[in-house]
Amino acid sequence: MTAVDFPEFVWVWNQRLGLGTPGHQLRMARWLAGRWHGRDRELLLMAFRSSGKSTVVGLFSAWVLARDPNLRIMVLAADFALAKKMVRNVKRIVERHPLTQGLKPKRREQWAADQFTVNRPGELRDPSMVAKGIGANITGSRAEIIICDDVEVPNTCDSAPKRADLRDRLGEIEYVMVPGGTQLYVGTPHSYYTIYADSPRLEAGETRPFLDGFRRLEIPLVDAGGRSAWPERFPPERIGSLRKRSGPNKFDSQMMLRPVNIADGRLDPDRLRFYESELVHAEGNGQPLLTIGGRRMVAASCWWDPSYGAPGKGDASVVAAVFTDEDGLYWLHRLRYLEHDPERTDVDEATQLCRQVAGFAAELHLPAISLETNGLGRFLPGLLRRELAAAGIGCAVIEAASRRAKDQRIVDAFDAVLAAGALHAHRGVWTTPFIGEMREWRPGGKGRDDGLDAVAGCLLSQPVRLSRRFAVPGLRPDWRPGGGAVLARTDFDI
Repeated sequence: MTAVDFPEFVWVWNQRLGLGTPGHQLRMARWLAGRWHGRDRELLLMAFRSSGKSTVVGLFSAWVLARDPNLRIMVLAADFALAKKMVRNVKRIVERHPLTQGLKPKRREQWAADQFTVNRPGELRDPSMVAKGIGANITGSRAEIIICDDVEVPNTCDSAPKRADLRDRLGEIEYVMVPGGTQLYVGTPHSYYTIYADSPRLEAGETRPFLDGFRRLEIPLVDAGGRSAWPERFPPERIGSLRKRSGPNKFDSQMMLRPVNIADGRLDPDRLRFYESELVHAEGNGQPLLTIGGRRMVAASCWWDPSYGAPGKGDASVVAAVFTDEDGLYWLHRLRYLEHDPERTDVDEATQLCRQVAGFAAELHLPAISLETNGLGRFLPGLLRRELAAAGIGCAVIEAASRRAKDQRIVDAFDAVLAAGALHAHRGVWTTPFIGEMREWRPGGKGRDDGLDAVAGCLLSQPVRLSRRFAVPGLRPDWRPGGGAVLARTDFDI
């Protein structure tokens, strides 16, 4: 019905309301028009909270319907009320915009609160625009445009199961959208594991971002030069007040579009020092050496926090190994979440786990394993020693009982080393649930912390060492400097 381009369509509407068109909204309008004319059909629009992005997208919906009344648009939101709000806004635009006159139907049943059908030449079963909550059944629906407006909110992403469910539900879009249709995501990140991330989260099992290949427009409140995207509404003093009132995490997430957890976390995995080098066992001058990235390791700690839970249920059974180099830096080299096979009848669960821990110790040349004997662990030391001996692995088993509260133990172990940037983590660690446990851990919370507990045990049992640059004479063939016996001459007979 109209050949007016979308930025002009927005300007006409704002003029009718007696409003100006902020620069960032004009930028959104130009971007949407450019993508539509360029036939880009996978789009992500992220802009700071209260930027008017949903308003602009509502105007975009009215504009495309004015150009082609046969189009069908579905709005998905975190809840039905939010989706219906956008549909209601588009209805108001169609009714009042000078360039959409003639679209409103005469029959009232085609002009409902949650869906409507404009005057169109085609006889189509689906309405022109319909609102759906993310949990609704959309099977059997068809649409040329699907708008995902704030499908990610705290209630849909504050735990790993909820995030997995959200992704599963969004995967249904492919079965609703007609070939060549458009997906438009609109929102702000509410979690580090956001669907809007531009890089994969290895610890969550991702090999590519959820919206990989989508054309993106990101408009944070403050640009790289420190300028406000909307200075009339958000001058510097208001930005400072907002940052202080909301807290750094929420401000970064909702106003700066940085994927972080909105709730303040105590453990920040971004303070870990990522590395990919493997452990190398070699001999130099007749002495065994263990190195990581060319740095000599002088101590090791292994902690096993056992559990007999079935795979995927209850507490995880986790074994971790941390090495210390000559400068006192820590290297979290391996972290393994153990699972037994409940279907096996020839070997009991405890023996299966002990054999896995024995193999873990042999793989990393560990001199000792600390076994937490609280609870079920008190039955395991003898069994673990038996399996180590049967495999010919010279590794001691140290029985350890934890007397402090787990939360306090985790804080004591991680706070100092993370603040100092002294904890390295191997790439393999980033593919385990450990990183997710760090990001989501809250003292007193109910989240997973089995990996945290195992690594905390390693860190708290590590000796404090000064920098040692020179070889110690008289060492036996042991990779740990000073770890062997020394033969000394005496002047007396025994």
